[in-house]
Amino acid sequence: MKRWFGMKLWKQVLTGLIAGIIVGMVLGEKASYIKPLGDFFIRLIQMIIVPLIFFSLVTGLTGMTDRVSLSRVAIKSVIAFFITTSLAITIGMLAGIFFEPGVGISVSALHSENFKLPEVGARVLELTTVINDTIPNNALSALVTGNILQVVFFSIFTGVILNMLGKEGEPMIRGLKVGARLVFKMISVIMYCAPYGAFALTASVIGKQGLSALQNLSTLVFTLLSAMTVQYIIFGVLIAIFGRLSPFPFYRKSLEYQALAFSTSSSKATLPTTMDVCLNKMGISKNSTSFVLPLGAAINMDGMAIYLGICTMFFVQIYGIQLTTVDYIIIMLTSTLGSIGAAGIPGGTLIMLPMVLSALNLPIEGIAFIAGIDRVLDMMRTTINITGDATITLIIDSSEGTLNKKLYNTPSSKILDNKELFI
Repeated sequence: MKRWFGMKLWKQVLTGLIAGIIVGMVLGEKASYIKPLGDFFIRLIQMIIVPLIFFSLVTGLTGMTDRVSLSRVAIKSVIAFFITTSLAITIGMLAGIFFEPGVGISVSALHSENFKLPEVGARVLELTTVINDTIPNNALSALVTGNILQVVFFSIFTGVILNMLGKEGEPMIRGLKVGARLVFKMISVIMYCAPYGAFALTASVIGKQGLSALQNLSTLVFTLLSAMTVQYIIFGVLIAIFGRLSPFPFYRKSLEYQALAFSTSSSKATLPTTMDVCLNKMGISKNSTSFVLPLGAAINMDGMAIYLGICTMFFVQIYGIQLTTVDYIIIMLTSTLGSIGAAGIPGGTLIMLPMVLSALNLPIEGIAFIAGIDRVLDMMRTTINITGDATITLIIDSSEGTLNKKLYNTPSSKILDNKELFI
């Protein structure tokens, strides 16, 4: 569905942001009258968080049973993707702590006068308490009340049990897949409200705080790009240490799929090109190319993980909250799950970021303000995502002894055009 004379959605959101800035500067405090339009968009997002988590996690777990999930390569892949995602989240949080992109933004610019600061820091420090609270006394109650960690636990437990049922569980799995498609369709419809939500909330923020809000937003962008640059360098370090290879051939040959990732902002759309480069230019085996890369496209989102980590610290700093050790653990957990759940979802950050903030009991107002620049940042995130997938695929293939090192070190210009099929 196309609107605004065929303009793509990200352009609509960007237009809404710019219009919100202009209207906010013109109307000043009176811009708060249009804030309910933004609140409507926020509530739509809140409405879809729980069903999205449930359906995406359950169908994701049940969908992996068709692959050789118990093989050595599969185990290595899952462990490696988890480690790199955790590392990316850590880099994001450290960058947020170092650059402090949220410091200086007034809470009153995002909320009404009767807003009360959430009591995040009051959480009990005992990890056993957190674990116990993760297991719901009543699964339906967890779904209704929107207890994110309990919903995640119940979703994973459901997916594991459905896998154990085998053929008996197939009818329910098919039904859950229909439910997942329904949720994804809802998301696509909700995202058409994003330009108007971005317009209303941005106008309200600018009307109250002026252009100083944009200055803080520019710090957020700089923080994100700095963290992703570090992550990109770390990919090369991982290749050198664990793959025992020079990372420079990898960097040079990756430019082809990276350019496509940057222009399309879609890991899925870039996957065929990435598989072709890995198989025919990097010398990665057919087995690793056909298994690890698609798996990575489904569960490994390093760029998204960095973004979620930074944005969480951004909002924590806005509210002036002191996080506990358990809070950081919760950020790590929910950001990991959020980066997995966001795979293949247009505007996934606007859906998954509220999940992370909700797990900390933080309000999610203000995310529409970030949405205005989300499409531009998504180009960089996608590039990091797919590069991370290729990095892990290369390392695992090298560890298995199936990498064609001669082809890996051969310049692309000298590789004959006798491409092998990866499917």
